Amino acid sequence: MTATDPTLAVVVKGWPRLSETFIAQELVALEEAGLRFDIWSLRHPTDTKTHPLHDRLRANLRYLPEYLRDEPRRVARAMGAAADLPGFDAAAAIYAADLARDDTPNRRRRWGQACVMAQELPPGTRGIYAHFLHTPASVARYAAILRGLPWSYSAHAKDIWTSPEWELREKLSADTHGATFGATCTGFGAAHLRKLAGDGDRVDLIYHGLDLDRFPPPPDRAARAPGAPLRLMSVGRLVEKKGFDRLIAALALLPADLDWHFTHIGGGALDAQMRGLAAEHGVADRIAWQGACDQPQVIAAMRAADLFVLPSRVARDGDRDGLPNVLMEAASQKLPILSTPVSAIPEFIDSGVHGLLSDDAPEALAAAIRRFAADPAIGPAMAEAAYDRLRADFMMAPGIARLHRRLRDLLERAP
Repeated sequence: MTATDPTLAVVVKGWPRLSETFIAQELVALEEAGLRFDIWSLRHPTDTKTHPLHDRLRANLRYLPEYLRDEPRRVARAMGAAADLPGFDAAAAIYAADLARDDTPNRRRRWGQACVMAQELPPGTRGIYAHFLHTPASVARYAAILRGLPWSYSAHAKDIWTSPEWELREKLSADTHGATFGATCTGFGAAHLRKLAGDGDRVDLIYHGLDLDRFPPPPDRAARAPGAPLRLMSVGRLVEKKGFDRLIAALALLPADLDWHFTHIGGGALDAQMRGLAAEHGVADRIAWQGACDQPQVIAAMRAADLFVLPSRVARDGDRDGLPNVLMEAASQKLPILSTPVSAIPEFIDSGVHGLLSDDAPEALAAAIRRFAADPAIGPAMAEAAYDRLRADFMMAPGIARLHRRLRDLLERAP
């Protein structure tokens, strides 16, 4: 092993992904702090654009077989060699127990990917760290047990709220080859995971925070002139938990004499459905669907807008946001915020102080928008408070320093 060999393996769902720039921000900061790692991606990219952060990362990128059938020789070679690895018996027993409760193609794929990863890890690897507690953590856990290495995770939102409780408990427990430690980005999620772990020290609350060096200084915003057009915008995937169906219905309830326009940035599975819903409500001509955009385009849109709207809600399968980074990004540009009190959003926004938090019912969202439109002074005042809150409590550096220490401790524990 040389001084430049990676000592940590980082497992991610896919790389690069525009919707997960908070991961890229973290990894760039860890690399700049001196941590050496490889990235192991479970999927190939589907986004056509990248973020400037992706270009800054110098780590080696390795793709595991996205589907086992795609690389049969590589998979067969790894699975055949897995029996000779030091932790094979323990890993195979845990996989068999998991499979008995979740016999799905996805579970079998996790095991195959883990065997490939365990077989191909550089010899100097001393630990594994997974972003997301569902599929990536399963691959990390199996591979770590196979190689006799410690592992850890960072949990966010969907992975916490849609994973089976039995699986979370076992990934969190030292008695079942669980993680040495875990990090999560909201107090709301941390409380839930600590309850499942039974040991608060095994779960760290580490906010993503924001690196303001990546953003231009906020513009000088004057209060919107009475009667001037109201420019609304949002950034988020078109999926159920983002609540854009409720927002479209709310926009249709705005008074006819209010001159408004809404810009949406982001892709997602419900793109066609949301466009159709806008047409049904008769507001399609006032909505610009921009699709996936890079950071300069997002920032330009924020600087041109009057109000950022993110109507997050709990999806039918339990999925929900944590603390969306786009709220902090909007605050970095002193863009007033309207959102909902879901999960950890109130950890950043006190309603009426740093923005407005509304019920996600269309009538409530429409009333909140009308309030912003009727009183142009309240938006800038709350945006100023949100900017101050961001700088005081939600900067990236403290969280990165803590995570770096925890990961260094993890590596030092490796056999």
